[in-house]
Amino acid sequence: MVSPDHSHYESSSPMAKPTLRSKASLWISDGFLFLGGALMAVVLIWSLWSIASPSPNPTPSPEFLRPEIKPRPAEDDKQTEMNCAADGVPGAGANLRRDSPERNFYDSPELSYSIGTPVRDWDEKRRDWLRKNPSFADGAKDRIFMLTGSQPSACKNSVGDHLLLRFFKNKVDYCRIHGYDIFYNNVLLHPNMGSYWAKLPVVRAAMMAHPEAEWIWWVDSDALFTDMEFKLPLDRYKDHNLVVHGWAHLIHEKHSWTGLNAGVFLIRNCQWAMDFMERWAQMGPQTPEYEKWGSILRSTVPDKTFPESDDQTGLAYLIFKEKERWADKIYLEGEYYFEGYWEEIVRTLDNITEKYLEIEKRDEKLRRRHAEKVSDQYGAFREEHLGAAGYGLGSWRRPFITHFTGCQPCSGNHNEMYSGESCWDSMRKALNFADNQVLRSFGFMHPHPLDPSVDAVPFNYPSYA
Repeated sequence: MVSPDHSHYESSSPMAKPTLRSKASLWISDGFLFLGGALMAVVLIWSLWSIASPSPNPTPSPEFLRPEIKPRPAEDDKQTEMNCAADGVPGAGANLRRDSPERNFYDSPELSYSIGTPVRDWDEKRRDWLRKNPSFADGAKDRIFMLTGSQPSACKNSVGDHLLLRFFKNKVDYCRIHGYDIFYNNVLLHPNMGSYWAKLPVVRAAMMAHPEAEWIWWVDSDALFTDMEFKLPLDRYKDHNLVVHGWAHLIHEKHSWTGLNAGVFLIRNCQWAMDFMERWAQMGPQTPEYEKWGSILRSTVPDKTFPESDDQTGLAYLIFKEKERWADKIYLEGEYYFEGYWEEIVRTLDNITEKYLEIEKRDEKLRRRHAEKVSDQYGAFREEHLGAAGYGLGSWRRPFITHFTGCQPCSGNHNEMYSGESCWDSMRKALNFADNQVLRSFGFMHPHPLDPSVDAVPFNYPSYA
């Protein structure tokens, strides 16, 4: 269509070609042009108004572009629970957008998250919360919440903050792959509980903040996962409430404080654990009996050489001195590297890498590229070849957790048995070893154990040098 102005311009142009038309035909033609122009103006005005005034019922965008969010109807509590699509439906997943309006333990004015304020009837409180938030019930018995953390201030060691960041990234990678939540704490939740005692208030607070989690898993900041596929054998611990790396004969017979390591532990979110945490914390620096406990532990544990009461010696003490009350529910895991001493592990990593490459050369399905989300299947495939690998010291299986005890990446201090450089180089090597297991799903790898750069993974992975 042409506008009246445009039509007039053309017909009056000196270049326009004259035509033979009657007056009537000219009148009819001009009338049609006038009506067409008027209609065009109406359409134009309507279009501009539509743009300025959005429709009350816009056309919905595709779900993958804009997920629909439906408001929940304001109904009575019971009816609301019945109408929640995800609540109580196996496999539907936890409903993160709904908290039951019914009163629960969080509504108590006496609620305290702090060590030193005992919690009563915690098992019933958790059960009640899960009943009122049923979407979390599916899978609750195996749900794990990981904790780690570091000091509130910046590191003195020049590479300390960088190393701690990489240690944390490693834990985040492991949790993402296995579907665990994780919390990193860098504040003192109790002003008098610092150093190795600082983790107890964090664990206690996490139990109350996450009633949906059956297990709370503390992992020290200087410990990392060096087998990203391995999963905790939770069925093994079904009758226990606390899991630590240790050996019963060293604790019960020798009363050694090195008979276990308290830097990594798995504790059940239950009343037993609440009571145990309170008892364990009674040896800490926040109590007036802190010095007394230092003397007791030093006189009872022969190989303890420093005077302060510490969490690890205190844990060993409770296991052998209060055996009837606690020991039956504590699992001392010594069959695999629930956490392992870094110095005996790092020197084996090159050999382990070669062994795993040999497996992949023999098994084509392990060389297949795949999405990170389906990594569990390939871990199961690999397990078929690891029957002869063994566990722990002398094994060529990837160690589950490598713990840099004696190396202090943040302060820069370290055991006099080895140099600082050996600590930092070993950390980088172990971190790259673990990182390669993650980066491979993204198509890259570190070309050398100490090289921070990355190379693209070739299609024929086992030939990678």
